[in-house]
Amino acid sequence: MANNLISDALLVKKYIEGDETALSILIERHQSKIYGFIYTKIQDRDVCDDVFQDTFIKVIKTLKSKSYNEEGKFLPWVMRIAHNLIIDYFRKSKKMPLQRDSEDYSIFSYLTDNNLNVEDQIILDQVEFDLSRLIDELPQDQKEVLQMRIYQDLSFKEIADSTGVSINTALGRMRYALMNLRKVIEKNQIILTN
Repeated sequence: MANNLISDALLVKKYIEGDETALSILIERHQSKIYGFIYTKIQDRDVCDDVFQDTFIKVIKTLKSKSYNEEGKFLPWVMRIAHNLIIDYFRKSKKMPLQRDSEDYSIFSYLTDNNLNVEDQIILDQVEFDLSRLIDELPQDQKEVLQMRIYQDLSFKEIADSTGVSINTALGRMRYALMNLRKVIEKNQIILTN
């Protein structure tokens, strides 16, 4: 109970003078506020523990170096240190997400190369070539609607306006184009995937 009567400023002064228990009292006094503040930002118990510990390592280093300027604002000062460490954590985690290896997760799943290898690129080129040849064999009105929709990403209203037909006609032509493509693909047993 007597510890609650001692001000933060006096405890800081005592710690700087060599009284290690003064720091223990300060940590115990403010632990729940500081830890709660960190947890509201990070919400990972292990990381919170690390940031909390790093916060007090910085506090200790600053107090030991006698560069702390006592203005009766110990708790806000510690919170600012914690806040800066939280920002540092998020900056680092954006570069490389913090994950722990487990049976379901491996760090190598983040280190994938999304570029196609030579074999996959050849297959993709062949699929695109085959699909282009199939589309060329469609009736002109169906081919036109399919190309506008798939390759130009036009809406059916834009297609209707561009071709001078109703939206229902444009939709019908697209439907027939897809049905005709499907028939040719199934009939010739064409595989359009890698």
